[in-house]
Amino acid sequence: MIRPERGVALPLVGLLVALAACDAGGPPGLAITNARIVDGDGTPAVSGIVRVVDGRIAEAGPDVVPRSGDTVLDAGGSVVAPGFIDTHSHADFDLLERLDATAAVSQGITTLVVGQDGGSHHPLADFRARLEAAPATVNVASYAGHNTFRELVMGEDFRREATADEIAGMARLLEADLAAGALGLSTGLEYDPGIYSATEEVVALAQVAADAGGRYLSHLRSEDRWFWDAVEEIIRIGEETGMPVQLTHAKLALQSLWGEVPRLLGRLEEARAAGVDITLDVYPYPYWQSTLTVMFPERDFTDLEESRFVVSQMALPEGILIPTFAPEPAYAGRTLASIAAERGEEPAVTLLELIQAAEAMRAAPDFEPGTRVETVIATSMAEDDIAALFAWEHANLSTDGALFGAHPRGFGSFPRALRQFVRERAIVSLEEAVRRMTSLAADHMGFGDRGRIAPGMVADLVLFDPETVSDRATPEAPHELSVGIQRVLVGGETVFADGVVTDARPGVFLTR
Repeated sequence: MIRPERGVALPLVGLLVALAACDAGGPPGLAITNARIVDGDGTPAVSGIVRVVDGRIAEAGPDVVPRSGDTVLDAGGSVVAPGFIDTHSHADFDLLERLDATAAVSQGITTLVVGQDGGSHHPLADFRARLEAAPATVNVASYAGHNTFRELVMGEDFRREATADEIAGMARLLEADLAAGALGLSTGLEYDPGIYSATEEVVALAQVAADAGGRYLSHLRSEDRWFWDAVEEIIRIGEETGMPVQLTHAKLALQSLWGEVPRLLGRLEEARAAGVDITLDVYPYPYWQSTLTVMFPERDFTDLEESRFVVSQMALPEGILIPTFAPEPAYAGRTLASIAAERGEEPAVTLLELIQAAEAMRAAPDFEPGTRVETVIATSMAEDDIAALFAWEHANLSTDGALFGAHPRGFGSFPRALRQFVRERAIVSLEEAVRRMTSLAADHMGFGDRGRIAPGMVADLVLFDPETVSDRATPEAPHELSVGIQRVLVGGETVFADGVVTDARPGVFLTR
């Protein structure tokens, strides 16, 4: 017989039709009926049935019928798509304490790629072992982080180029993490200690990853003042190593760069035509989150003219929100404009003094490494630029978010993109948007058996209503769950339904 899944109402007429059509052959599984199937490849949606057997797609399409013993889930006409793949996640900050991964699964994400911006768990084998012993709701893959290796090898003496012996030491750490399954090398060249590295150091380590069949993913050396030089650097790395390279959380974060997306995409297309497999990912918000220090590439926190440039060209004082500030907790959740007004100071002066206070706290003898001293959410991008980046055929979506961070992207990126880029602005079709979130992301990360609804693929799936799906998280309330995501399956098991995370923990650690 065919059994309706618990909690899902199967109309009597539909049950009788399914019983009449059932095929006695083959093992039983889960049949998702009355579905609008968006397969992840960008092809037009079709109405039909998706059958899942032993955690994989057995068959899908308009001619599929439930089989004897199948559990039937009536999708009620909702979209059934591959689970979303977040190619740039900071979930590794707290995943081991938040195995439910509510922020991710509630927006339809089934796979998180961590180890971003040059920071990763090392040894990766230990992180992997912990997740395999106590799995999460979602699948997890990781890059190996250049900054992590640089810190381990160079310690506090990092404000210089590395020696050949030091690069060799980093390479050994990288090789160990590649052996543990890392997807490749990630860099955060705008952050300490990677900002002090020479391109040759990065190329040498990237070549180690390339030789192991890995990939390269980079937070560019500059997303503002020296943006074009930074773009050339990642292209060079792709040219010299021959490996796929991804420009991650792409942004033009300087007012004088706004509107220059056609120039950027033109340069990337030139590189692709010359044989460089370069791609990008983007998240759908005009504000980023990082540390206050990242806005000063020269790391001179006494330079008032530089600070004035920051607050006039990078982000206006009212657009600089400070969610965390340990030296003065009362400043948390306020803007630079508000704090400066209270202090009776020019915002550029206040910005420097806040950074100096944070640096002094970090330098204190009793400072505990890993303590979050300060964070900033700064509005620096143009909405039209973000849409244009997303529309590029080689761009996939990401969140750049954490599982309980201060930026709403951790809870809202994928529903927000479906709302903005499909329903409201019609930048791309629904099918094409889903492709950017699934198969294209899988291809960019090298996942061969996810991201598509096709026989043999892993049954990571999301059911959603394309007419209502939307983000609700904001900078003021960053942990609000999205709406319109009805059900999420990982490996064929339901991990999220009707706004609630289930007890299932079927996530696996994905390796290169």
